[in-house]
Amino acid sequence: MIPAIHIQHQSITLGKYRIAACPRALPSGRFAAQVSVASGQGSASTARIMCFVDDFATHDDAAKYALAQGMDWVNEVTPTH
Repeated sequence: MIPAIHIQHQSITLGKYRIAACPRALPSGRFAAQVSVASGQGSASTARIMCFVDDFATHDDAAKYALAQGMDWVNEVTPTH
């Protein structure tokens, strides 16, 4: 039996949003940054996936960039009182 490989993605919760970095390996050996911004639960959940043009030398660098971009997006769409 071949063991499954699971890569843990960095994620955080900011208000009602769950922000998860989803970097992916590129054929060049570098990494593309992607982020999922989700809200809600069950059948009422929604998610926005954003992919970025820049590439990164490491999986961790791509994840950090993706999380920062996701947090920026949440801060822009969340009303302040």
